[in-house]
Amino acid sequence: MILTVTLNPSLDRTVTLSAPLTRGAVQRVDSVTVEAGGKGINVAKALTLAGVEALALLPAAADDPLLAALRTAGVPCTTVAVTEPVRTNIAVTETDGTTTKLNERGATLDTAALDALTRCVLDVAQHASWVVLSGSLPPGVPAHWYAEIVAALAPLPCRVAVDTSEAPLAALAEGFGTACPDLVKPNAEELASISGVAGLEASVARGDLSVVAAAAAKLVDQGVGAVLATLGAAGAVLVNDTGAWFAAPPPITARSTVGAGDASLAGYLRAAVGGAAPPRRLQMAVGYGSAAAALPGSALPAPAQLDLDAVRVTPLITTNREVLQ
Repeated sequence: MILTVTLNPSLDRTVTLSAPLTRGAVQRVDSVTVEAGGKGINVAKALTLAGVEALALLPAAADDPLLAALRTAGVPCTTVAVTEPVRTNIAVTETDGTTTKLNERGATLDTAALDALTRCVLDVAQHASWVVLSGSLPPGVPAHWYAEIVAALAPLPCRVAVDTSEAPLAALAEGFGTACPDLVKPNAEELASISGVAGLEASVARGDLSVVAAAAAKLVDQGVGAVLATLGAAGAVLVNDTGAWFAAPPPITARSTVGAGDASLAGYLRAAVGGAAPPRRLQMAVGYGSAAAALPGSALPAPAQLDLDAVRVTPLITTNREVLQ
């Protein structure tokens, strides 16, 4: 079983436009979708579609509309009771796939709710193969919570994946060397911030993926099990202590990037629990991310919607190591 933990869940309202977004204008909406969201919830949804046992843990009131949406999607969940409603996030998607996100801060978690959620994570994790810690932290939760829960999970047999940003990511990185996750999933900007390697986005634009691999290798040297660096339309790089690989995505018509990174993480985990080697895990991650970007709104792909044969995986040379393959 894979446990996903989402402290800042949301109802994702995706507005699709038939013309480019114009600031200050009145525009007609082509379609609207509302789905259960939050990064960990998206991972659980994609895994459930693939027949992989997953459980989504989140704070929510018993009558929150988010839980009804999860039941409709067939995603098993467990909750810690709170009184405030789950936030609503808005994504505006244009015809070329450009997506503008308006994310609310989320409901405040008081000390009692956070303590209950922490205990629940540690209890359920004893029966999990992976624990996935994903997304932003809501008001009331200290930035170092991810770092603390990674350390608390270290004695357990489960593996831990983290996908976050900004202050929680920085706090997590400060603990590398003492409490390290088995997987982190940054984008280029996030990888630059925690590796100290500047200009990664420019390197990706030039097609110099070895610089990305070198930055990821710095984290592996600090004790992180693996780094899955998702690079949007450029693909993704995977680095662990045995190799570094790049996967190029298949050509797609992008419709919405909402949830594409979460789909990539789900793809990696699906391959990992199936016993796949790292290059296959990367191939699955990029296949999932590409398939998600080709879908409208925050929809996540089912296995039949993947085109794994079109995802090309190649070994990389980093700037501070030998050839890794």
